[in-house]
Amino acid sequence: MSENDIRVGFIGLGDIGAPMAKRLLDWPGGLVVWDIRAEALEKFVARGAKAATSAAEVAEQCAVVSIVVVNDAQVRSVISGPDGILSTARPGTVVAVHSTISDDTAVDLARECAERGVEFVDAPISGGAAGAKEGNLAIMVGGTEAAYEKVREPFGRFAGLVVHAGEVGAGTRMKLARNLLHFVAFTAASEAQRLAEAAGLDITDLGKVVRHSDAVTGGAGAIMLRDTTAPIAADDFWLPILTHVRELGEKDLSLALAVGDRLEVPLPLARLALRGLGPGLGVGPGDIAQERG
Repeated sequence: MSENDIRVGFIGLGDIGAPMAKRLLDWPGGLVVWDIRAEALEKFVARGAKAATSAAEVAEQCAVVSIVVVNDAQVRSVISGPDGILSTARPGTVVAVHSTISDDTAVDLARECAERGVEFVDAPISGGAAGAKEGNLAIMVGGTEAAYEKVREPFGRFAGLVVHAGEVGAGTRMKLARNLLHFVAFTAASEAQRLAEAAGLDITDLGKVVRHSDAVTGGAGAIMLRDTTAPIAADDFWLPILTHVRELGEKDLSLALAVGDRLEVPLPLARLALRGLGPGLGVGPGDIAQERG
């Protein structure tokens, strides 16, 4: 039996889970689905999937089971509850959790699964509902190499990028690092809007400019290319490039802070960014950051 002949199960058919599971409807080994809402199951049965009545029934039939539920408690219930996956899963089954949970929960569940000979991977997703609908999610997998190889093909149906982050828990840690950037950026966007609004600008136009230019430049991800955060050596290829980024960034941050001071708009993230940009890039602070303290 080839890897793509295995039967795949999917638990949780909400706004993100449903479009992910739809990408598996033509999976060669077949698809088994379960959700607490009967109406969610009906749409899949009409298109050829098999509906289960519990998580246990999914695991009884499938070699790989994907889970997209809300939180740690629901994940634990689905896996180790009375009608959970571990009550029926055969040794060698791979259980993949796409929900964003605690990395400690991932490690605990992996231990429980291992006692039954079941492989656990934490496989959180990035890209949201839009990425799920387009089949272009990024998935960060924490687990053994063997488990990763087993899930790589089915995951490839609903993801444009599947990364093996490392051992169990590593997928979740990578997702949390990614979302740290995401929500700090949202906070920074709010700060930028306050400055623009105080300056009498149309902040919806500012939003258009940000989305357009980020689509061209790649946004913050465009500088995430080094394999270390250590200071850059004098002979390193990256030194002149990231020094130039620092110089541009410090200049623009300083100018924005001057506007904020004039308009009496607090810009705490901008001040932190001015101090931290150069060290964060590995090139140390520039003249402007040192002058402003």
